[in-house]
Amino acid sequence: MKPNPVLKKLGLSDTDRVVILHVDDVGMCQSTLSAYEDLLDFGLISSAAVMVPCPWFPQTAEFCRKHPEIDMGVHLTLNSEWDGYRWGPISTRDVASGLIDNEGYFYRRQPPVHANGDSRAANSELKAQIDRALTAGIDPTHIDSHMGTIAHEKFLPGYVNLAQEYQLPPTILFRGDKVGFRARGLDDTLSNLAVELNEKLESAGVPLLDHEVGLPLDNPHDRVGQAKRILENLPVGITHFYNHAAQDTPELRAIAPDWESRVADYQAFLSTELRDFISDKGIHVIGNRVLRDLMRL
Repeated sequence: MKPNPVLKKLGLSDTDRVVILHVDDVGMCQSTLSAYEDLLDFGLISSAAVMVPCPWFPQTAEFCRKHPEIDMGVHLTLNSEWDGYRWGPISTRDVASGLIDNEGYFYRRQPPVHANGDSRAANSELKAQIDRALTAGIDPTHIDSHMGTIAHEKFLPGYVNLAQEYQLPPTILFRGDKVGFRARGLDDTLSNLAVELNEKLESAGVPLLDHEVGLPLDNPHDRVGQAKRILENLPVGITHFYNHAAQDTPELRAIAPDWESRVADYQAFLSTELRDFISDKGIHVIGNRVLRDLMRL
């Protein structure tokens, strides 16, 4: 792959390592918002995304209105994974949309969304989530995808159209070729589509990321060490590094079987050790706002 043209636009070299330190799932529950507030004050994380259909979206929107400078994207959501804590579409209650399970919520996992979801209904839902964020006073910096559910041939073209309509970086699309996409686990159909969409977007000057890494939710131990090992091996280009930070609360423990990893993420990104490590390694930390602003030049 040729060097990412965004690097030079940011005043960096083709060999620089750049990372977006991103918090997923803000607004999913109360502890995600309180964790985000603490992390923002600490200053290490550089980006986050809110789940519009979730119960703590209004409070997250209020926080964003009070702090319009923050880097908050829309974590576009088409599934609801927990057993005892659910959410559903904001655009429709019509089962013909294929977005609603037999309990009246989003499907829990990706396969039934992909099998049943109508592409037009899904696009309307994604658009409604962006519009609700805007109406609530959020200044979105990007659009990404909860659990990667949008990464399907049914939904990706509509997602890209929304990115261009709202001039928001589509951060689930990464630069690459068919071989690279196949290595990431995409099938031939999706790999071909990703290459096609990448070429379309880069030719239009839309900034794309190069890589994605994250802290797995099945291993809460030595989270700082895990993050340091990932960052030590960070490749050249722009990398999206996600975590799922949340404070330890009874609510979180009741919702999420992986709560320990989420709390460990919160603690890790309040670590001066991790902050000093990133500085010492000469890694450039950016948010998505600077990419959005390039897109709107």
